[in-house]
Amino acid sequence: MARTRSLDAIEIRVLGALMEKEQTTPDHYPLTINGVIAACNQKSNREPVMKLTETEVVEALDRLAADVLAWRNVGPRSERWEHRLDRRWNLDRPKKAVMTLLLLRGAQTAGELRGRSERLHRFAGVAEVEAVLGELASGPEPLVRQLPRLPGKRETRWIHLVGDEAAEEALTAAAAAPPPSRAGDEAAARLDALEKDVADLRRQLAALAAKLEG
Repeated sequence: MARTRSLDAIEIRVLGALMEKEQTTPDHYPLTINGVIAACNQKSNREPVMKLTETEVVEALDRLAADVLAWRNVGPRSERWEHRLDRRWNLDRPKKAVMTLLLLRGAQTAGELRGRSERLHRFAGVAEVEAVLGELASGPEPLVRQLPRLPGKRETRWIHLVGDEAAEEALTAAAAAPPPSRAGDEAAARLDALEKDVADLRRQLAALAAKLEG
């Protein structure tokens, strides 16, 4: 069954959180609403860190349920939520691990994916991760794409195709951009100090000239 639309950032975070908790804390899965909110707003293993409200999470779950990407389990005490991506996207455990990380942390290299996947699936090496990425990229409904190599980088990054690809690439470029140059900041500070010194000298010379004329 083909995906009918691109998912927004909140829907992507909700799905990624559900997938992660299914693999790392199966005893507490499916998740309650509060569990989904906590997983979405978790500070570790999230890029970017988000602060979603209950309303935002519930509305996202409802939209995902309408697309058969999430499922509500109504029990006697509370309702719990689970994802349906195994069936929708035909994901085995290695593919699920890779997609979980891409949904939660954005574009990453195969090496980064291997290093961050220990709790989800233990890959034998980077080559195995690359093979899984190739399968995800070549299926009838491609789920990932390889980005162009960034200047100065040895490895290329992979991005998921579940949401707005342009927005994901912008986030990736921003994250990969070098930080502002400290040397440039220091040079600007020195220039400001010199300009201040020159202004002080001019005032002193003007005052001295006024005294001499008097």
